[in-house]
Amino acid sequence: MSELWYTEKQTPNIGITCKITDVLHSEQSDFQKIDIIETNQFGTMLVLDGMVMTTDKDEFVYHEMISHVAMNTHPNPKKVLVVGGGDGGAIREIIKYPTVEKAVLAEIDGRVIELSKQYLPEIAAGLSDPRVDVRVIDGIKHVEENKGEYDIILVDSTEPIGPAEGLFAKTFYQSIYEALKDDGILVAQTESPFFNDDLITRVFKDIKSLFPITRLYLAHIPTYPSGVWSFTMGSKKYNPLEVPETQLKETSTKYYTPAIHKSVFALPKFVQDLLK
Repeated sequence: MSELWYTEKQTPNIGITCKITDVLHSEQSDFQKIDIIETNQFGTMLVLDGMVMTTDKDEFVYHEMISHVAMNTHPNPKKVLVVGGGDGGAIREIIKYPTVEKAVLAEIDGRVIELSKQYLPEIAAGLSDPRVDVRVIDGIKHVEENKGEYDIILVDSTEPIGPAEGLFAKTFYQSIYEALKDDGILVAQTESPFFNDDLITRVFKDIKSLFPITRLYLAHIPTYPSGVWSFTMGSKKYNPLEVPETQLKETSTKYYTPAIHKSVFALPKFVQDLLK
């Protein structure tokens, strides 16, 4: 009996391989190759340009950790922007907060949104919420055109190649700084400290040059390269390590907790060294 396997070449020298039962969908959009496959280990998997974006089984780690650390650091987040994130997972987490009046999704590839609704309905569930404004637009341009608008901006990007390359540029972080209110917070996914050390060093330096409070934190995501993933926060006013315990809310999460909120900033020495 034949077996089907999918391999993501995470670097030129290493990959992750999953046994699959079906290819649910495959197409070339205007921006990227989109594949949705059914795996034995991780359930339904969204793959963009050959890179795993999210899966049924471990998506909660990424989506909770890109969202809740900022949402709990800001005392009153009312208007939030997600750049990228067409699967809707970050939006789903953001709208768990009753303070949120509007959550904008700026995704350049509308096909990712539509296919996520069809094949990843639990991840995309929040996109139909009346507070959510789904826009198929260039997130870079949207940020440039909306100054002083947002309490929190999350950069939920793919790897820094192709359509996402500009989402890792200092000019983009400068535009985000200007699009945030006076007490606003940025969080960007910033790849693996094992495989993307140069990128982490550069992005941290760029964000630190703009924001008075800059912190990097980690989470563990099995399907992402090395399994260890970084997020970089730039904050104009609020320090995530000084948030009152009473402000750390217990939401319906599977990874994030109030105790984890501060512990994720305790970095291994090799990661600390990347930030010097």
